[in-house]
Amino acid sequence: MNTFLNAANMQHAFTRRPLSIAITAIVIGLPLTAVSASMDLDNIPVTGNPLGVASDDMVVPVSVIGGRELSLKREGTLGETLNGIPGVTATQFGPNASRPVIRGLDGERVRILQNGVGILDAASLSFDHAVGVDPLIIEQIDVVRGPAALLYGGSAVGGVVNAIDHRIPKESLNGYTGRAEARFGGPDSTRNGAAVVDVGNGRFAMHADVYTRETSDLEIPGFAVSKRKAAADGTARNQRGRLSNSDASANGAALGAAWTFDQGYLGLSYANANQNYGVVAEDNVRIDLDQQRWEMAGEVRELRGPFQKFKLRMAHTDYQHVELEDGEVGTTFKNRGMEGSLEATHVPVYGLNGVIGYQFQNTRFQALGEEAFVPSVTSQQQSIYVYEELPIDQHKLTFGARTGEATVNAAASEDPASQFNQTFNRRFNPNSFALGGIVTINHEWSVATNLSHNERAPSYFELYANGEHVATGQFEVGNTELKKERSNGIDAQLRWKSGPHQFSIGAYATRFNNFIGLFDSGNVDAGSGLPIANFQAVPALFKGLEMEGRIGLNDEWTLKLRGDYVHAKDTRNHEDLPRISPLRLGGGLDYRLGALNVRMDVLHAFKQNNLAAGELTTNGYTNLSALVAYKLPVKTNVELFAKANNLLNDEIREHASFLKDISPAGARAVLVGLRADF
Repeated sequence: MNTFLNAANMQHAFTRRPLSIAITAIVIGLPLTAVSASMDLDNIPVTGNPLGVASDDMVVPVSVIGGRELSLKREGTLGETLNGIPGVTATQFGPNASRPVIRGLDGERVRILQNGVGILDAASLSFDHAVGVDPLIIEQIDVVRGPAALLYGGSAVGGVVNAIDHRIPKESLNGYTGRAEARFGGPDSTRNGAAVVDVGNGRFAMHADVYTRETSDLEIPGFAVSKRKAAADGTARNQRGRLSNSDASANGAALGAAWTFDQGYLGLSYANANQNYGVVAEDNVRIDLDQQRWEMAGEVRELRGPFQKFKLRMAHTDYQHVELEDGEVGTTFKNRGMEGSLEATHVPVYGLNGVIGYQFQNTRFQALGEEAFVPSVTSQQQSIYVYEELPIDQHKLTFGARTGEATVNAAASEDPASQFNQTFNRRFNPNSFALGGIVTINHEWSVATNLSHNERAPSYFELYANGEHVATGQFEVGNTELKKERSNGIDAQLRWKSGPHQFSIGAYATRFNNFIGLFDSGNVDAGSGLPIANFQAVPALFKGLEMEGRIGLNDEWTLKLRGDYVHAKDTRNHEDLPRISPLRLGGGLDYRLGALNVRMDVLHAFKQNNLAAGELTTNGYTNLSALVAYKLPVKTNVELFAKANNLLNDEIREHASFLKDISPAGARAVLVGLRADF
């Protein structure tokens, strides 16, 4: 293993500087010489609806970020990129590991996809594990808020985040096209860049992308440790102005190719990603990550017979990261597996439009070393699903179902001293159903509702964990007797759209019969001295509100509004559940005149007093940010931009974070960047 680490470190050292130089050259040179090319990229949201309808015609609430908007909003992690979307916050385990939290649900209940297929990393196991996809190369992100288990399995009971990278070209391309960007600054002194190029002759298309990122320790306003934590347990407040061990480096590249024809495409891609970052909870611990991913995708349309379209998506992932303690290997995590789906769109039958699909996933997870708190596990899942839409005049009814099988088998360790000395085999049959519809009141107003029943098989760590988990500061104990997690949900939105103006407000409630959570037992492990936390199933209720609006004041000015609120309780003991984001309200002004774009945005999070056992109150904060962007007067599309975040230099601590009391968000800072489309 030391040999592997030395080779990996040599690779990082070798590739980082040449890669930075290459990307800088691409950013400066390509836009000046590029010629026009025709490429029709599929940017409609398909996540949450296999028929590919626009987000306005979908029953579940969906947010779509792509193109220029994504480029300007892009942050270092997927969680921070999406943080602030109504209903979405982030786990924020320091600046390098942050997963999205949707409506108070995270971990296994939020499915992270890449091009519609699971990424199969180790991020849901522990909050200090980074998500295995870098926002720098993503072209579009779809966020489904609320249960999407019908199409993506029980793990999507909270929602879905689908990162789309176009590494497999899906449309005919005659010529070449691409983008490049570089950015510098921010509270972590980031230096990053990315370049994406697609070339084709009308029949065959190829894709290539490359990216690099380097950051320093995060600058923070004031002390890393909160006043409340210092008062509660006496933790010293001796780290001020900078968050130690929060620097990072990352790089990656990908190649893809596809044969495109009038009725579809067939393609293959390969990607490699490397990341090395500090774990802010421990000054002497770093994570070195390597991931390789093969993808295959194809589609055939305009067929005769009962099915008019077939779509295939498959990915094989080989993921590994090592946790280095003072430069020595402490624990190694591996996840290797394959996931795929085959989907058939049938011809309309009595007005019904829909699909029938088959999905499978096979993975082998291993944790090796002194902090391995879960055994080696082999998981297999397969399921079939159906989704149908029935237009009724100007209204629409949607319904569907999924049934499947999941096995989670743990192997006994060959080490006689290991705590994992038993073999366990569990089998589950999760089923999900949904019924929804859109009622059009008039040409401006509509109401969308969705009723769902969702079932989720317990994850391997919920079943088999048994050991010290430093990231959460607990000794975690799984429960091999856990049953399927069952929930019933209702979601409703009132939508208004008139020309450039649009507004929506929605409410939702999800009742769990047996919500699987990690709860403090009140006992302390004699060996580690950590509090013992058990995975248990309790009845729970999640309910909340979401609001989003966009009002065009005139040709130059646009007003934006947003807000969300979620409340979650253990209904058996009438206690609040942990790490639930407080009420948030925000708004902004967007000014556009010719090549100039100026934005001002504010988000206020209120104080969180609804606390679970062992939690501390989190103060409210106000995040004021600004953006100035200017398109340069050159033949190709080149834009210079500057972003300022946390202009009030407020102490921002996300209640959804395990580290909120030792790791605040960054201080006031300005980032400058250059982006080009050609």
